[in-house]
Amino acid sequence: MGEKPYTCGLDAAVDVVGGKWKPLILWALHARYRRFGELKRLVSGVSEKMLIQQLREMEADGLVHREVYREVPPRVEYSLTEFGVSLNDALAPLGEWGEQHMERIAARRC
Repeated sequence: MGEKPYTCGLDAAVDVVGGKWKPLILWALHARYRRFGELKRLVSGVSEKMLIQQLREMEADGLVHREVYREVPPRVEYSLTEFGVSLNDALAPLGEWGEQHMERIAARRC
């Protein structure tokens, strides 16, 4: 058997959720399914191209389910898989920490 691709669990988790947009997309999907336009509005600042790319990566990683309805016009809805829900749950404490320290972080970044 070959070498392990990750050195620790945090390494694996950061690989799956890395970047600015994926955690925000996960959060936007936490309550229910969303259509693309809804996600675009909820994830402030993301370009359409980046949102498409991130959703495709998250679908490939098994975090997001993409449901295509054969209607006219076509309707596509995104939702979290069980795997995605578990990652979102794991990120919740990090979000709480960020909420508690948001002013301090913002003051040092400006």
